[in-house]
Amino acid sequence: MQAGRRADAVRNRERVVDAAARAFAEVGLDVSMNEVARRAGVGIATTLRNFPTRDELVATVFIDRMRRYADVTEAAAALPDAWEGFRQCLLDVCELQAGDRGFSQVLVGSFPTVEDFEAERSRAYRSFSALVRRAQAEGRLRADFVPSDLPVLLMANAGIIARTIDQGPQAWRRHVGYFLQALSAEHTELLPPPMSSRKLFLAMTQP
Repeated sequence: MQAGRRADAVRNRERVVDAAARAFAEVGLDVSMNEVARRAGVGIATTLRNFPTRDELVATVFIDRMRRYADVTEAAAALPDAWEGFRQCLLDVCELQAGDRGFSQVLVGSFPTVEDFEAERSRAYRSFSALVRRAQAEGRLRADFVPSDLPVLLMANAGIIARTIDQGPQAWRRHVGYFLQALSAEHTELLPPPMSSRKLFLAMTQP
């Protein structure tokens, strides 16, 4: 009987995760825990017993994609041509955004209470930062670009994806193309300063 109850608990947890993945992809991260429970066909108490916080549920749903994000960033950083690696990194990451509305929001958010999840984001950031330094040392990337500009770009891309997903699902590519051209070292016009690290963190963690 105990084994049967454990099997039921595992199945219920899987149903919650599957329902949340579908809901996040369709609606985004704003879907309520009650709606996730309804889609899973379980009670809200069961949902909260498995995932006491939304952050834990989000991290469980998207951990594989977050690892993929870190992996593609590392792969781009390993390319011998740093500018090509930088270009490929932006295109690959923005394509990951375009593939899932929920993950598009995850990439521009922060979930500090879920350490393993955020460790993958940190892994990606370290690889991207090294890539930026190499591309600038090679004279291909404008000198005033900073790694923390990436989340801001992804915020803009998330907005484009959200508004064009039905009518122009590839519209984001033009936006990224413009951005890449502007980042070439040939463009040296003075830009406003980047956001401070604290303000960027607050922007990424606000509801």
